[in-house]
Amino acid sequence: MKKFKYSFPRLTLILIIVGMAVCLAGFILNLYVCITDGVSYAVNPAIPLVLYILMFAVTIGAGGLLVSILVSSYYSVDGKHIKTAFGFIRSSYNVKDVDVIVLDRETDKLLVYMKDESSIVIVIKSNLYTDFVQAVLEVNPAVEYAIQSVENTPDDKDKKK
Repeated sequence: MKKFKYSFPRLTLILIIVGMAVCLAGFILNLYVCITDGVSYAVNPAIPLVLYILMFAVTIGAGGLLVSILVSSYYSVDGKHIKTAFGFIRSSYNVKDVDVIVLDRETDKLLVYMKDESSIVIVIKSNLYTDFVQAVLEVNPAVEYAIQSVENTPDDKDKKK
């Protein structure tokens, strides 16, 4: 099985790290309030207790989700399937159902088209595109591989003059 790590855009990576920092700050703040105030200020002590538990659950859950997205997001090709993992979210596609793989040079994206006309955008580093295509072709040599190149348009010729 060959794995290809998901390539996050810089802004997405920054947002994930900021989200993890916010979750950690929320956890620490909630822990501080829980220790200093406790449940003594409330008429009904169950209400702040439930709020503390919910805040701990939200910060731990959101932080865990962000960490899992950062750590375990990948594509893999094994003997029968192309598997995608985005944190806890996983899906699998049969390699025999792959019809065409297209490398679009204009957008610099690798697209996998299935026989049922669905598609997957493969978001990995561009230097790994050929390795991914080769891994799919080893399993299913009948897959067509196409490269769409950037074409000159009449507007491009005018810009050069």
